[in-house]
Amino acid sequence: MKVFFVTDFVPNHQMIQGSGLIKHPVQCGAYRDYIMIKCMLISPTEKTVIGSSELISQWQKNEDTTLWIDLDNVEIKEETQILTEFNCHPLAISDALRERHPPKIELFKDYIFMLYRGIVANEDSLNFNHLQVSLFIGKRVLITRHPKSSLAINELFSEVGEKHLKRSPIHLALKLFHSSCGFYLKEMFNFEAELERIEDDFQLSGNDQMMKQITSYRSQLVKIRRTFNYHVNMGETLKAYVDDEDTDLITDKETHTVTDLRERLDRLLSLSQMYYDICGDLINGYMSVTSHQLNATMRVLTVITALFVPLTFLAGIYGMNFEYIPELKADNGYFILLGVMAVVSVVLLVVFKKKRWL
Repeated sequence: MKVFFVTDFVPNHQMIQGSGLIKHPVQCGAYRDYIMIKCMLISPTEKTVIGSSELISQWQKNEDTTLWIDLDNVEIKEETQILTEFNCHPLAISDALRERHPPKIELFKDYIFMLYRGIVANEDSLNFNHLQVSLFIGKRVLITRHPKSSLAINELFSEVGEKHLKRSPIHLALKLFHSSCGFYLKEMFNFEAELERIEDDFQLSGNDQMMKQITSYRSQLVKIRRTFNYHVNMGETLKAYVDDEDTDLITDKETHTVTDLRERLDRLLSLSQMYYDICGDLINGYMSVTSHQLNATMRVLTVITALFVPLTFLAGIYGMNFEYIPELKADNGYFILLGVMAVVSVVLLVVFKKKRWL
């Protein structure tokens, strides 16, 4: 079976030719979602060829060619073998194969190792399903490794990626990173619209359910901001590598590309920080409104209590079971007591009104 995209199945003996690309068969496993080793071989004299691991031998025979190997959901043993054959450092291989590792970038003698977090899918606002993508970038080869299908790699494994690879593997790697950040940016803008809607609804009728939703968003933004902070540090390191004269894996030609990438990374970090602050302001605003409403309720209850305390005091005195209470014998004692209670109530209401407790 030949697989170019996950749903694109073509018989083994067929070869697809078009748009300057010749696509050879790529093996796919039958009992997993898909297992894919995709290769793109660039030659200055021949057409670009897309195939599987058989292109590695062609790349080794011709030093003028450039190769992109994409390890997409491949068995760990096979991945390790391929990376070892390309003289990748064992520690870098170990980091790449770990299920979860903080984004990082390291410079080795013959290649640059880059590890960042992309997006697999987005089920809900800010609920990013992160994907760890590892890149081994040499002068003539780029190896990308990821355990699930990558949106950015699927997008660039085409004529667009071919153009970037012809320039250099590091240029393609930077464009992959830039493209992944683009998916993040799109989702962040979608969340901005959602956040504006929540702000408007919150002003009209904030409730505990909305408070719970905003708190959840704020918690997710903390995690996203941490990832973006790692990525910003990677951008700064890339800038240092461009200025480093001891390595020719990344040169001054990539200054603009690195600058563009750093601006996008900084923008993502600033957006996540801004949205985090907005969510925090909404939470604080809700707590302030709730506290104000509680204070208003307590003030009303306090006024009611203050009104009834003297009345209860008077009723308590004349409700005692002493045999001799002179006022009980008065002809109009009952009406006089009610009058006193009414006067006391009116006086207290006037006092509370002047103090603006009502």
